[in-house]
This record gives sequence, structure tokens and C-alpha cells, in this order.
Amino acid sequence: QVQLVESGGGLVQPGGSLRLSCAASRIIFSIYGMGWHRQAPGKQRELVATITSGGTTNYANSVKGRFTISRDNAKNTVYLQMNSLKPEDTAVYSCRAFRANDNYWGQGTQVTVSS
Repeated sequence: QVQLVESGGGLVQPGGSLRLSCAASRIIFSIYGMGWHRQAPGKQRELVATITSGGTTNYANSVKGRFTISRDNAKNTVYLQMNSLKPEDTAVYSCRAFRANDNYWGQGTQVTVSS
């Protein structure tokens, strides 16, 4: 059974930084695209960033220039570096592995941006 385990969430002040990690197991990690999504209370889940198996990245307009997605295939891990955090970035962040008809989700990690 594929497992995606996120870590690195927490409470941070506005303007601060966090780095999220998502470790994958029981998956040929290098051939999967990976993504980060988030869901704030009372809102729909939204795409934050994706990175293809070839390393091409894509970002939501709301995080461009502040967030960076990256992957380390040797460690089966995808990262989300989040800088200049704003209160509106508060949400549960989940990672996703996708390829053709395969789609796997992690359980999520809470990020709270507050003073």
C-alpha cells in the first residue's frame, strides 16, 4: 500500500518560513508527478504547486514567488519551501502522487500563520 507522510507543519508568524516534507513509500517515486494542495476551514481544497517526474514545476498564482516545490528522488521525498507566509496561507497541506490513473494522497499537515 502506497504511503505518503507529510511533516514540517506548525505555527509561524506572518513573514516567516516553513519547509514541508512528504516522504513516499511503496511507490516508484521517480516516475510520479507530485503535488501539494491545501484546504482552509470552510473552503475547497486548492492546488498549491506541482512538480513532474521530469522536474517541471507549476504554482498557484497566490504562492508564486513565495513557495518553491522540489523533489529528491534518492530520498523519495518532495518538499515545499514556504517563505513570506501570510495568514491566508493557513490550511491543512496535503501531498499527492499522480501518474495516469493513479492518484495517492497523504493525511495532511497543519500550517497556521498567526501572530
